[in-house]
Amino acid sequence: MNVKQSEKKLSRLFGGLPAGQQETVLAFVEFLAARNPAPETVVPQTPQPLPRPAEESVVKAIKRLRETYPMLNPDKLLHETSGLMMKHVMNGKPAAEVIDELEALFARYYEQHGADLG
Repeated sequence: MNVKQSEKKLSRLFGGLPAGQQETVLAFVEFLAARNPAPETVVPQTPQPLPRPAEESVVKAIKRLRETYPMLNPDKLLHETSGLMMKHVMNGKPAAEVIDELEALFARYYEQHGADLG
C-alpha cells in the first residue's frame, strides 16, 4: 500500500471513530512520533556558492541564491526580493541588473545574519 492509499484509509477509519477514540488514536500517534523523532537537518552556516549561468532568469537566480544561502530565512527576504522581481516584470528592468541586485541583497542579509549570531 502506498502512502496516499494509507493516508486515505487512515482518514476514513479515523473519521468513523467516536470522538473519545479519535483522541486515543491521536495520543498514540503522538507517542509513536516522539519515539521516532525526525532526523535533524543540518543547515550549512556558510554560503554554498553555485555558479551563475550566462543566461539566467530572475526566478532561477532567486532559487540559486536560496540554495547558496540556505541559512537565511526566506520570509525576511520576501519583501525586497518581490520588489526586485516587480521591477523586472512590471518596469522592464533587465534581468542581469535585477540579478546583480539580488546577489547584493542576499550577501547583505548573510552579513547581517552572521552579525546576529555573533
